[in-house]
Amino acid sequence: MILGTICCRGGSKGVLGKNTRLLNGMPLLTYTINAAQQSKYLNDLIVSSDSQEILDISKNNGVAITFVRPDDLSTDTASKWPVFIHAIEKYEKLTGKTVRYIVDMDVTVPLKTTQDIDNAIVLALQSPEIDVVITGYEPERNPYFNMMEINNSGFAEMVKKTETPIVRRQDAPKVFSLTPAAYVIKKEALYQYQHWSEAKCMISEMPRERAIDIDTELDFKLIEFLLNDK
Repeated sequence: MILGTICCRGGSKGVLGKNTRLLNGMPLLTYTINAAQQSKYLNDLIVSSDSQEILDISKNNGVAITFVRPDDLSTDTASKWPVFIHAIEKYEKLTGKTVRYIVDMDVTVPLKTTQDIDNAIVLALQSPEIDVVITGYEPERNPYFNMMEINNSGFAEMVKKTETPIVRRQDAPKVFSLTPAAYVIKKEALYQYQHWSEAKCMISEMPRERAIDIDTELDFKLIEFLLNDK
């Protein structure tokens, strides 16, 4: 039983009302709903939110099960981990079904495809040792080559140091920037760990142009450009 979850709030500080904001005439939320509904592996899809508008849009786009998230899980400081646990337990109580995996898909990555979601699921199912699979992409910056941090003495130094300085980006170890297009999480891991970073994780790589996460107005404008620049 693989449960797709879309857990999004009504509030947003970076981009006001972004989850329901129109993107090329469609609420941002609907892009993720459409991609999830075409998945070959998701057995069901739910939406959890503190916003009635989000729940109404979800129902109008074919999501049968929606429910209101508790107030203590709806603040901008709340962790997603307990939100996932609440979603699973609420779903199992409503349906009587037992969930094995959840696949949480963030609506702020609207250019992800169904294939991106399914690739992450396939990777998670390859081994029982895998607790979490997260989508990611190779970023423009690499901590071994061109990223620095300020040390205790106030000077800048490489984030990741090597015995011999790396002078070509191609020689730096490959790193990934995470994107919340899809998080595939084994149910047991939600109760075994306090955070996904403690679990046994794998990365499902996806193209940079589909991995853009909307955090700012600039991100929104960039995605609008990409959608219209066919």
